[in-house]
Amino acid sequence: MRWIVLAFLAAVVVVPAAAQEPGYGPAREMEDFGVPPVAALRTTEHSSPTPLRIPGGSLIGTQALRDLVANAEPNMRPLLIDVLGGSGHASLPGTVWLPDAGRGTSFEDATQRRLADALQALTGGGRARPLVFFCQGPRCWLSYNAALRAIRLGYLAVHWYRGGIEAWLATGGILVPPRITWERLSRD
Repeated sequence: MRWIVLAFLAAVVVVPAAAQEPGYGPAREMEDFGVPPVAALRTTEHSSPTPLRIPGGSLIGTQALRDLVANAEPNMRPLLIDVLGGSGHASLPGTVWLPDAGRGTSFEDATQRRLADALQALTGGGRARPLVFFCQGPRCWLSYNAALRAIRLGYLAVHWYRGGIEAWLATGGILVPPRITWERLSRD
């Protein structure tokens, strides 16, 4: 019995330590899955390992995201854009929820046009406004795709928060209802 307790305690001590190894970070947000970056939309297997880079944009970790939000000038605060699908969920504070903005088949489809309209409304046409796209975590391509869409639309400060909701929670972040959704943007 004592060996079982010792084995359990060892596992409890080892797992958190492994999660803090260099390169991993919270929720293993910087784990290298060996997936090369691509400039094309991923149209299948959205719940699979993602790359560590995004062409034309930047990968942002949890602490860098917190710093970006805390230190931004009021008119240049980053727009946090959650693209996770579903019927609704809590998200990072201040989030704009654009479910499924990372789905679709091409940069010329209806999703691209809808995202273009939403980003125009949210930024007032300011292409330099920082945009941060995220979804569930490092095994979700939806935010990668949505970031590629924004890059294709000519936005200059596109960040992909690969760790997403998982990394945010792993660092003690809270989740709240999204501030704005597709539907609200359509009405305003």
